[in-house]
Amino acid sequence: MAKPSTLASSTAWLRQAARWHWAEYAFWVVPVAAYFLFPDDLALLSQIAITALFALSLDLVLGVAGIISLGQAAFFGIGAYIAGLIALHGWSDPLLGLAAAAAGSAAFGFATSFLVLRGADLTRLMVTLGLALLLYAVANQYTSLTGGLDGLQGIDVAPLLGRFAFGLYGRAAYIYCTVVLFLAFWAVRRLVHSPFGLSLRGLQLNARRVPALGMSVRARLVAAYTVGAALAGIAGALLTQTTQFVSIDVLSFERSADVLLMVVLGGTGTLYGAMLGAAVFMLVHNMLSNLNPQYWQFWMGAALVLVVMLARGGIVGGLRQAAQRPWWRSR
Repeated sequence: MAKPSTLASSTAWLRQAARWHWAEYAFWVVPVAAYFLFPDDLALLSQIAITALFALSLDLVLGVAGIISLGQAAFFGIGAYIAGLIALHGWSDPLLGLAAAAAGSAAFGFATSFLVLRGADLTRLMVTLGLALLLYAVANQYTSLTGGLDGLQGIDVAPLLGRFAFGLYGRAAYIYCTVVLFLAFWAVRRLVHSPFGLSLRGLQLNARRVPALGMSVRARLVAAYTVGAALAGIAGALLTQTTQFVSIDVLSFERSADVLLMVVLGGTGTLYGAMLGAAVFMLVHNMLSNLNPQYWQFWMGAALVLVVMLARGGIVGGLRQAAQRPWWRSR
């Protein structure tokens, strides 16, 4: 990343970085084409879009802000339960559920950020993991509110905008999830390519120099952590609204570990890498579990090891290396 030294050069660098490239437009053509090419797999594609948003939230926290977390599922689960609970109590509008989930997850993220950011990387890792495990235990204990191991059932979500119901074939759900994913990505992209995002990048390069420039390190990290929590909550709400069910697994450690693998697989700090990693992980998982239900985890692990070994910087890093050294130049 360039290191602008003046205000004018900083502004020019941000404008240049914020411009959309042809590869980005091509990336977003894929979800549109998938709607027409795979009409029988829209339920799986909706799950991929939700997981991609969840991975994007962690990439903002980990890849951009540099906050190591193993408890992102806590915010995902909070958003899922909030969307389900307000629907059970009569507020079944999907957009209202998204807003409530985002607000609730952001509030919990803001409240816990001061605890998470107190220590170094290992401390943050353990604190985030502890918070997620604590919420899982609470959800399992208060069965009258969460349904416990049986999950939150009987959720009835109203049609989107009063017209588009989440039917059996999943058309409205897929379009809904994809549009929310794009809007969230657009907002995060704008945030990353703003002076605020540039300061977060600077923290990773030289954490001691940023305070000398008059910037509040803690305030920026708290803001990034809170925004990441809100995005994870929105992803959890989408899962509740499209499946009309909330399982306690939304708070499980496995969900946090899986999304961390997705971000590393795709390439941390690239935004697109998080979404690519989520898509590849979900597709490979679906394929391997259908081929070999008993040993799919072994083959998934082997595939992840190969990608990490062969593609430095994840999938996005491998694509960038391939673009810099085309096959016709290697001959």
